[in-house]
Amino acid sequence: MTTTSAAFTDSKKHFLILDALRGVAAITVVLFHILEIFSGGDHVKQIINHGYLAVDFFFMLSGYVMAHAYDDRWGKMTVKAFFKRRLIRLHPMIIAGMVIGAICFYFQESSTFPNIANTSVGQMLLVFIVGCTLIPVPLSMDIRGWTEMHPLNGPAWSLFFEYIANILHALILRRLSKIVLSLLVVAAAAALVHLAVTSKTGDIIGGWSVEPEQLRIGFTRLLFPYMAGMLLRRAIKVTEGKTNFLFAALLLIAVLSVPRIGGYTHLWANGLYDSLSIICIFPIIIYLGAIGKITHQLTEKVCTFLGDISYPVYIIHYPIVYILYAWVDNNKVPMEKGLWVGISLLPLILMLAYALLKFYDEPVRRWLAKKLLK
Repeated sequence: MTTTSAAFTDSKKHFLILDALRGVAAITVVLFHILEIFSGGDHVKQIINHGYLAVDFFFMLSGYVMAHAYDDRWGKMTVKAFFKRRLIRLHPMIIAGMVIGAICFYFQESSTFPNIANTSVGQMLLVFIVGCTLIPVPLSMDIRGWTEMHPLNGPAWSLFFEYIANILHALILRRLSKIVLSLLVVAAAAALVHLAVTSKTGDIIGGWSVEPEQLRIGFTRLLFPYMAGMLLRRAIKVTEGKTNFLFAALLLIAVLSVPRIGGYTHLWANGLYDSLSIICIFPIIIYLGAIGKITHQLTEKVCTFLGDISYPVYIIHYPIVYILYAWVDNNKVPMEKGLWVGISLLPLILMLAYALLKFYDEPVRRWLAKKLLK
């Protein structure tokens, strides 16, 4: 374990491999979204087909890390201090993502996003202001046409649920015994399987809208992985093991990249894959990352970089990818041409994320921590 840029000065040592796995998942999400436009909205044809499961991996990883970082500190730390720490950690980059979303918004105009053409600057700025608070906007303020709760930066929906998880953690979940938490995990697992195998689309994609069904998907996707991550940290002792970053990373990439299962006729089969990946495979990956050790300096540098840029990459990438969608749609760009343009966006996103981390996020968090934390 080591300390990364995500840490406060008084933080416990971080699980560096887990931080790096978060980076691997974030990059996979970027590639998933880059390739999404070439599937024509057909989930079966999607390349890197299960990239959306990275969000569920993030939730489980968050539950594990929050239990590790805070479970033994509640007697010395108030709920208010906990919320301050979470806001300092997460919110500067949420605002940065909204700023990038506002800057890019009118470059995204196309039939893919039917509402942009009729959106005034005033309407966009109102959505921007609300988005900076992470409060979901109502459907009447959908300025894109995708019914997103954060139309300027779609992935912010998962940070909204992350905040809900942190509130539940501080007020309820931390107080539960392992037995009670285990019972809730089993119930949440059953709800997750039911959602996945009965889904009309054959997957658990969703959660980004304030529509009732979308909210149900969002809460179902949140509750099992977050609580399971907490339980995993509480129930299994962590002992340093072998160097297994590469194996854990390849296993995670494999889970997220498996082609669609069951095709158009057996939608339940892909739903079963989704739920079993989250329930059975993600805990193994997190456990492998937690017990792993790093023995080579180069591997340590790679893992540190992946951990540092994981959150910035995830929260800023989609406004840039939206522009790709509009370019492909407006110019009827075929996949063999547009694919290379899309892939070339990845290094741009990585560089922008790293620059924001070093010149904005870290300095702002240090300043806020100095002002707000004792």
